[in-house]
Amino acid sequence: MSKGEETRLMILQRSAEVFNRKGYSGASMSDIMQATGLEKGGIYRHFTNKDDLALEAFDYAVSLVRLEFQAALKDKRDAIDRLRAIVSVFRAMPDGMPVAGGCPVLNTAVEADDTHPLLRDHARRAMDEWREYIVRTTVKGIERGQVRPEIQPEELATFLIATLEGAIMLSKLYDDLTHMNRTVEHLQTYLEHSVKA
Repeated sequence: MSKGEETRLMILQRSAEVFNRKGYSGASMSDIMQATGLEKGGIYRHFTNKDDLALEAFDYAVSLVRLEFQAALKDKRDAIDRLRAIVSVFRAMPDGMPVAGGCPVLNTAVEADDTHPLLRDHARRAMDEWREYIVRTTVKGIERGQVRPEIQPEELATFLIATLEGAIMLSKLYDDLTHMNRTVEHLQTYLEHSVKA
C-alpha cells in the first residue's frame, strides 16, 4: 500500500467514527481535521468534498460491520445458528464495535432520511443487504427442515432488524446495555422456541 493509500484509509477510518458519532450535519470539517491531524487541503487531496467523504466513510463503516458478520457466520451451517450469529453482531454495536457510535446504518438512516438522499440510498442498500441475508438464511432453513415452515422470511427479517436496531437506540440513549442484553436474551429464546423446527 502506497503512502497516499495509507493516508486515504486513515482518513476513512477516523472520519467514519466522527460521522457515526456526530452525524453528517453535526460533523464539521474541523472535526474531521482534528480526528485525522490533517489540514483541509490534505483531506481534499483524497476526497472531492464533504459529501464524497461522508459517502465513502459510511461505506467503509458498513464494510467493517460486514466483516463482523462474516466472522460470526464462519463455519455455521445451521440456519438457527446463523441467525443467532447475526444477533451476536448487533449485540456489540452499542459498545462501539466495529465502529464507535453504534450502528452506522441506523444512525445514517435516521439523520439522512429527508436531508441527504444519496446518503439515505447508501443506508438503504446496506439495510437491503442485511434483510436479504436473513431472508435467504430463513428460506434455506425452511428447505432444510431447520426452520418452521410457517415462518415468513420477510417478516422475520423485519422483526429481527427492527428489534435489534431499537435495542441499539435504547442502549445508546440511556447509556445502558441492559436494553440490548434483554433484547438479545429474548431473541435467542424466540429463535429457539418459535423459529427452530
